[in-house]
Amino acid sequence: MTDDHGYQAISAYGSMINRTPNIDRLAAGGMRFERSFCTNSICAPSRAVLLTGQYSHRNGQINNAVVFDSTQQTFPKLLQQAGYQTVLVGKWHLKSRPTGFDYWNILPGQGRYYNPDFIEMGERKRLEGYATDLTTDIALTWLDGRDQSKPFCLLLHHKAPHRNWMPGPEQLNLFADEEIPLPETYFDDYAGRLAAQAQEMRIDRHTFLSYDLKLPWSLNTNADSLQRDSAFAQSEFNRMTPEQKAAWDAVYQPRNEAFQQAGYRGADLAKAKYQRYIKDYLRCVASVDDNIGRVLDYLERSGLSENTIVVYTSDQGFYLGEHGWFDKRFMYEQSLRLPLIVRYPREIRAEVNERDMVLNLDFAPTFLDFAGVAIPEEMQGRSLRPLLTGNTPADWRQSIYYHYYEYPSWHMVKKHYGVRSDRYKLIHFYDDIDTWELFDLQNDPDELRNLYDDPQYADVIAE
Repeated sequence: MTDDHGYQAISAYGSMINRTPNIDRLAAGGMRFERSFCTNSICAPSRAVLLTGQYSHRNGQINNAVVFDSTQQTFPKLLQQAGYQTVLVGKWHLKSRPTGFDYWNILPGQGRYYNPDFIEMGERKRLEGYATDLTTDIALTWLDGRDQSKPFCLLLHHKAPHRNWMPGPEQLNLFADEEIPLPETYFDDYAGRLAAQAQEMRIDRHTFLSYDLKLPWSLNTNADSLQRDSAFAQSEFNRMTPEQKAAWDAVYQPRNEAFQQAGYRGADLAKAKYQRYIKDYLRCVASVDDNIGRVLDYLERSGLSENTIVVYTSDQGFYLGEHGWFDKRFMYEQSLRLPLIVRYPREIRAEVNERDMVLNLDFAPTFLDFAGVAIPEEMQGRSLRPLLTGNTPADWRQSIYYHYYEYPSWHMVKKHYGVRSDRYKLIHFYDDIDTWELFDLQNDPDELRNLYDDPQYADVIAE
């Protein structure tokens, strides 16, 4: 699982801005879901939903500030009890000590891209290298030394491509001579959408110049953000070895000089910031894809490919400039929808599921089902196994429920809940605001026109 990997940045999902050959390779041999969604688009809550198979209000992890209640039932605990070797490597982000794992080696908090600290079974140590490579190294080392007489469940959770999008050494020069197309909604005016007007996640206004866009602090004229920007950036760059920093500067200093000389203003500056953001984001994705290739190669060399269920997903979606935004949180499609690819040659057909609405709530019961472990009644999701074998139950869900709680907080996205059906999406923003939105996804896939006050849609709202 990756962190904040939008489906729009996967070529198997039709990306026009980058290629992901190894994720595509996985998709070519498994099932790719077109309508896979999260129930609360933010890191810790999504991870808690994955583990427990319960909505945020049931598992208690409604936002990033809460400490995960590790005493509750999770699918790794149940697999462990059933004789599986259970392993967690990479991003945890739930504050409590991992339970239900025979071995764990995690990034503290959000983790760092360069020379990150890892906490291995309670012992903290710093490793030299790039986080995506190191996380994969640890996972493959464990696979090599595992007890081969027992089945295993490995959660390989990457930090990338989470903010602040620091590319790895091998990806620094990717996209250097390319102009990434600007999303059609980049200059959205948020007409008729009050909560969207109040957010603080615009690329042109709310990215930190140095920390996010890797530009010199001298360009930051906002005194309120300058101190945080410089502190955040320094905390990352100070971790680099002299060799790593020299390689970084050799690439970014010429880019920064060219940026300053261009003298961007207004809309041109907004477009230039987008290029800085999206290219670094895609460079991080490229590193993830390379390392997925390493895992797939290992499974093939080890004779495990045919008998191992491989799942690729993200904790949530992400805005890649749509509506002018980075980050997630809103119930709009790019944040709500996440990639989901499942490969298991023994049972799963290689095809695309364009029909069924699935949730990260379904992951835990799915893993238990394939392992032959009883699914607890308290789990609110449903096993995807019938869908993966082409036998969707007649009573499969026709709509999904979403609820976001973290406000006031980073990016100032209002609390809201909503329902998405095949065609419509109804959202209620609440707390210090009381406003509703309705979108016709068939006629308005970009979700620009709020139809809630249109009398023609009264029956849809009532339903």
